[in-house]
Amino acid sequence: MATVQDLPQIRGVKNIPVEEFYSSGHRTCQGCESALVMRLMIKAAGQRTIVLGSTGCMYVANTTYYSTPWVVPWMHTQLGSAGSAATGTAAGLASMMRKGKMQEEPINVIAFCGDGGGVDMGLSALSAALQHDEYNLLVVCYDNESYANTDIQVSGSSPYGVNSTFSPPGKEIRNLNTRWKKNMAPMMAVGHPNMKYVATACASYGLDFNNKVRRALTTGGPTFIHCIDPCPKGWDYDPKYSHELGMLAIETGLWVQYEIIDGELILNGPSRAIAKGIRKRKPVEEYLMRQGRFAHFLPEDIRLFQDKIEETWENWWIPGLIPITPGQDDDSGGDTE
Repeated sequence: MATVQDLPQIRGVKNIPVEEFYSSGHRTCQGCESALVMRLMIKAAGQRTIVLGSTGCMYVANTTYYSTPWVVPWMHTQLGSAGSAATGTAAGLASMMRKGKMQEEPINVIAFCGDGGGVDMGLSALSAALQHDEYNLLVVCYDNESYANTDIQVSGSSPYGVNSTFSPPGKEIRNLNTRWKKNMAPMMAVGHPNMKYVATACASYGLDFNNKVRRALTTGGPTFIHCIDPCPKGWDYDPKYSHELGMLAIETGLWVQYEIIDGELILNGPSRAIAKGIRKRKPVEEYLMRQGRFAHFLPEDIRLFQDKIEETWENWWIPGLIPITPGQDDDSGGDTE
């Protein structure tokens, strides 16, 4: 395995690097949290980084008439191939260095994908990348909970009942999308036991995200970070509330901040405080009713969301993460605590 860069943890917001490697010139929407994810991600990684972007909002927004906001080497790849691109790039760098065609040095490889390109279409390629523990790479999934690049269609990451292009509310069927959001990060962690680092994040907590990127890149091997990204266009709210909605997703318990390091779960930020009983979860209605995509909800729909959050925090084996509860009639003699 190649060596990794020395990227120390950042202590305090004021110490986040001031250098900009994701500059002006992109075409993201006003209030786009995914653009903030890109900016913070490359601030944490630094200049000796190759970024690979699969098709999605961040591909279209970052390539305009042969120009790009990326100050580092960057390559576009197909919608479902973030994992393949990451593996191929890391393997190519290792081969070139081994043959003496490049100076031997640690170069960060980061591939990003949206929920359509990672949670759905690119899941198999992502899984394959996370099995190649001989390569150092990071995959960041920026999750705006829809296929936002193609006019807001439901993805496997879309919430229950959401109003989208393909799931509009109607008189006969109020909630056309009846699936719950795919629990991506725990699936990656449990399904790839050799992987040393998995995390969830939100750009509303920039310091937390910066440090998670640095931990991922310095851990070695393949790593994965799943970010929730409020989207003014797809979620239908005033762009000035993106930061606030990101915080509310976590403060209501709907999105859980954590890291899984070498198989050990560590809750972060408000999620840690909620789990310890230091602070209470806010009612999920405060989050849902700030977004036009849930404007058709009736009280029973909000209650369904609240009940689901209560279930994940009070009944699941690991709160909010793994929906497996100990058997009530376990005759095996094992510990069910």
